[in-house]
Amino acid sequence: MASLVASLPPPLLVQGRKTLVRTFSKLPVSPIKERQNRVSVAVKATGENSESSTSLSITKSVQNIWDNSEDRLALIGLGFAAIAAIWASTNLVSAIDRLPIIPTVLELVGILFSSWFVYRYLLFKPDREELFQIYNKTILDILGRQ
Repeated sequence: MASLVASLPPPLLVQGRKTLVRTFSKLPVSPIKERQNRVSVAVKATGENSESSTSLSITKSVQNIWDNSEDRLALIGLGFAAIAAIWASTNLVSAIDRLPIIPTVLELVGILFSSWFVYRYLLFKPDREELFQIYNKTILDILGRQ
């Protein structure tokens, strides 16, 4: 079960909505002098399966890969290589973005391609139906169905 405790200062609660202040005024406030200007709210998630959150599933999948691997040094190397590749790609994109003519040319190419796509697939009804057929065929190919 997940829980969340939020402490909000009074100015955030008063901004334009008096119903929030009325709702939160019914909650118990800490009697400590330093915390008299704050409201604490405890939220608990309920449900039959709280493990369906993405962070838990990612953590469990990484933990399973770590536990089932025989060569942990290679996994550490792959993780380091992934971080280095992300760092290098962001630096490459920012370097290309600093060149004076390249971003303008790429923007022009994007505008031309978008206008061609609209003309080719979206403007007329038979072309839209063809696009939907291509889309459905691609989805079926990805899922491995005939």
